[in-house]
Amino acid sequence: MKWIPLNNEEQLEEIKTNSLHVPQVIFKHSSRCAISSMAKSRLDRKEQPEGMDFYFLDIINHRTISNKIAHDFHVPHESPQVLIINKGACVYDESHSGIDMDDIKANAANT
Repeated sequence: MKWIPLNNEEQLEEIKTNSLHVPQVIFKHSSRCAISSMAKSRLDRKEQPEGMDFYFLDIINHRTISNKIAHDFHVPHESPQVLIINKGACVYDESHSGIDMDDIKANAANT
């Protein structure tokens, strides 16, 4: 899995812009949570789908970015959480044990 680190709020504008062309996936991870580590491990073991960018947000170190994601995309904060951004909007979100690469691929294809 090729993760793009999400380290600053300005990247959210890039994600919105890039989502006009290809779906953007944001994975919000807490290193203090066993469920989050399990969800990340499940994603890492799968082949990354082509035509999508995958961003990794460490919410322990970047909680303000997580809060901005919740505000900008009108999705309550959860961790772990995955969001698909397409055409500037969040079109899918899932959390905890519901995070699954096959669901991400299916929902990105349907947007």
